Amino acid sequence: MPQFQPLIQTFLIEDRIRERLGELSSRLGDGDWLDGAFNAGDLLMVAVLRWLKGSGILDEYPNISAYVARGEARPAFKRAFDAQLAVFTGKPPTG
Repeated sequence: MPQFQPLIQTFLIEDRIRERLGELSSRLGDGDWLDGAFNAGDLLMVAVLRWLKGSGILDEYPNISAYVARGEARPAFKRAFDAQLAVFTGKPPTG
């Protein structure tokens, strides 16, 4: 059974992620942002949720996928992302 341990752990982690995304989806509902107006919390949440984009898990939550897209489109997000990327690349921000 030890050979199945990594697979079991992956399923447990994905289940926990889905549980938390379900809570977030309910909280967001059909709103644009978590607390009405876009704020720093949305900026941080979108940055975290971007880590899941390639996994396909976000596709199960259309309102969260739309939330991430709205957040990424915000000039404030683009500026923050560019500034963070500049730290890692050594190149000045483009925006």
